[in-house]
Amino acid sequence: MFDSLLAGLPLFLTFQTIALVTIGVCFGLVVGALPGLGPLMGMILVLPFAIGQPPIAAIGLLTAIFVAGSCGGSVSAILLGIPGTPLAAATLFDGYPMARAGRGADAIGISISSSALGGLFGGVILIISTPMLAEFASGFTAPEYTALAITGLITVAVISEGSLTKGLLAGCFGLLIATIGTDQFSNGYRFTFGSYHMLDGFHIVAIVVGLFAIPEMVWQVMRPGLDEKVMLPPVRVGLRAIALTLGHWGNLLRSSALGAFFGAIPGASGVASSFVAYAAAKAMARPDEKYGDGAEGGVVATESANNATVGGVFVPTLALGIPGDAGAAVLLGALVILGVFPGPGLFANQPEIVGGIFLVYLFSNVLLLILGVLMTPLFVYVLRIRASTLIPVVLLFCAVGTFALQASVFDLWAMLGFGLVGILFKAARYPLAPVVIGVILGPLLENNYRRSLLISREGHWIFIDRPISAVLLAIDLILLIGVIVYGIRQARARRTAVQPAG
Repeated sequence: MFDSLLAGLPLFLTFQTIALVTIGVCFGLVVGALPGLGPLMGMILVLPFAIGQPPIAAIGLLTAIFVAGSCGGSVSAILLGIPGTPLAAATLFDGYPMARAGRGADAIGISISSSALGGLFGGVILIISTPMLAEFASGFTAPEYTALAITGLITVAVISEGSLTKGLLAGCFGLLIATIGTDQFSNGYRFTFGSYHMLDGFHIVAIVVGLFAIPEMVWQVMRPGLDEKVMLPPVRVGLRAIALTLGHWGNLLRSSALGAFFGAIPGASGVASSFVAYAAAKAMARPDEKYGDGAEGGVVATESANNATVGGVFVPTLALGIPGDAGAAVLLGALVILGVFPGPGLFANQPEIVGGIFLVYLFSNVLLLILGVLMTPLFVYVLRIRASTLIPVVLLFCAVGTFALQASVFDLWAMLGFGLVGILFKAARYPLAPVVIGVILGPLLENNYRRSLLISREGHWIFIDRPISAVLLAIDLILLIGVIVYGIRQARARRTAVQPAG
């Protein structure tokens, strides 16, 4: 662990890396504060620029946006009563009442402090747990990786918003997209329709930007108040907020631990961890704390949990190459494009890359505390930007960034095509995260599945004969059965509720 940190120090201590991490924290705070954007959108916007940088600088930029954007959504939740991101939904319960009571500056300060400290706690979990998990997985062969990829897909599908069927179908659609291009085993062309543009499949940036950015902007256009300008009083945060946060140290540690745990589960999210942490804090609070009416502990619980989740998300992403959510999938895609392949081999062969990623994550949280306090007055001005001004700028950045990757007009058409797919998916309430994770895990699943059958003498029994793959597949089966049974019970309960009495 410490050897990796020392090995990564020279890669981290460069002007380019430090500058990009600083820019990433500032940008992440801004996009997180703007309702409708958030960390994922921020990462998507800078992804084309990031993949032209050295690996640690690129991942530092994306990680900083991920970390700071997860905190920035609390600003609009506190000041406007509108969560800037779904991660800040639970912060609304106590943050907005604090602002209405004239304590908006304290609420924002507690939010920033809790996020930074929770993120540092998640970083400790990341540094301790990831090498251990990678060492455990170092003996994995093709059957284990096949079962692991299936587990990642099913877990994300099960936990994603919407029904299990829709989640699985979205994941399968991502797997189908991943098959387009040249077959690595036979060098044959699949689903290219005679176009040389599709020999390498669709670029991951075009897919991500199309699926997430365009539908979100279309949804923003359809919202009322497109040209309204919000007026807010100036807000300044002092160091007193850090002392207020540390006054809830037990709540802070408990919520951070819950956030890191949820983050390490592929498919779980900061939204779930923040609500669970809030419920736990409320259950253990004193009656005089009045959760829901402006309790400081409510903001501490939700914000420390959702930022600790980011550290937890990195654990399966780096150790196993299994992205925990859509943001981690973007990071994983960037790493692969940069020639860095997460998994046990990364820890054995490139410890300096691992150490560099650990250091940029920790540094991002330290900067979040400093810059978050200094930039609070800027948030008020950012929140005054009209949506009618912001949306065209975002779409322009999406188009320019996607085109700049390969100077390819085909990538722009692919972006627009996946944008239409994303709009249809959102209209039909299909989750989008399983699609991206299916695209990322598709090659891992297909290649290892085929290798397993090539080395097997008993066909598919190889997945049962290997203990670890058998356990993973059993977990998948239990998950599916459990969700199906739960769905049947919910359907019966609804039918019983609508039956007329007598």
